[in-house]
Amino acid sequence: MSEHLHYHQANSEDVGLVLDVMRTVHPVDIKLIEAFQQNLLRVQIKKGQILFNENELCEYMYFIVKGALMGCTTHNKRKITTYISVEHDFVSSISGLHGSDYSHEYVVAVEDTQLLAMHNSELNRLFSHHFELNYIFRVVLEKYYKDAQQRAHIIRVGNAKERYLYFAKTNPGYLDRLPLELIASLLNVKTSTLLSIRKSFTLPKNQNEELEEWGKKLEMHVNKQQSFRNKDIRLHALAKDIGISSHRLSVVLNRYFNKSFIDYINQYRINWIKESIRNPEIMQNFTLEALAYSAGFSSRSAFYIAFKKFVGMSPLEYSKNLNK
Repeated sequence: MSEHLHYHQANSEDVGLVLDVMRTVHPVDIKLIEAFQQNLLRVQIKKGQILFNENELCEYMYFIVKGALMGCTTHNKRKITTYISVEHDFVSSISGLHGSDYSHEYVVAVEDTQLLAMHNSELNRLFSHHFELNYIFRVVLEKYYKDAQQRAHIIRVGNAKERYLYFAKTNPGYLDRLPLELIASLLNVKTSTLLSIRKSFTLPKNQNEELEEWGKKLEMHVNKQQSFRNKDIRLHALAKDIGISSHRLSVVLNRYFNKSFIDYINQYRINWIKESIRNPEIMQNFTLEALAYSAGFSSRSAFYIAFKKFVGMSPLEYSKNLNK
């Protein structure tokens, strides 16, 4: 399976990234932290490289740090995409979860991908000793199950246009990031059909100008009111503030800014925090966590995950680099 891959001990930053994601579900005790520090591994694969094959045991549970993977199976010599996973997703064999059986699918990199890995033997040992790990993975699996059920439903009953709209809504930015033939395979439509539908949703010039106008109004409002610092901010409330419908604001965010609502707000929060970190007087009086709460984040883990996503390093690293 993965003999061709080179696994290395994960560093403290890697461990912190995984733990921050886990803490969004449930607190993690010190013994579990130590176990992750001792057993978490790092591995990188190139675009097009297979992580594990069909009819093999998948020996690891993976966590995507950067990049994208797709799960595939073959039927009558035809490749079928079963799922797509990107940053901060956990990935393993579905049919052979935790190394329980041979995998019915194979997983391949859509982009150059950085992964963290925990061997199933160690993970299963931790499951037997740590309640919170069982709870965290139960929540993660519930989310994947609901996503898969929703996707299966829309593929069974929805037409090609409905499938396209479903994917665009649930995966903002993916249509520009991922190969169209991959998305077509996932949605079980022809690539030519998907391309035609996508073109039909390309806005004419006057509508693009309207999106730009609303985009600038949104930017002006958010900058002036600093509404991103409200931890309870909601899309419908922001839409009402600038005099637009919730649906229209979603269109502006997805098509003009190419962002989901939460990414749009978190980008503002991170930029505000970066500016604050650059001010020595502020840093003398406030901790990074205090800045995060002041910026609108409701938890430390959400702050660290967003900072890493938008800046590419932890807030502590960013602060140290500025001091250098």
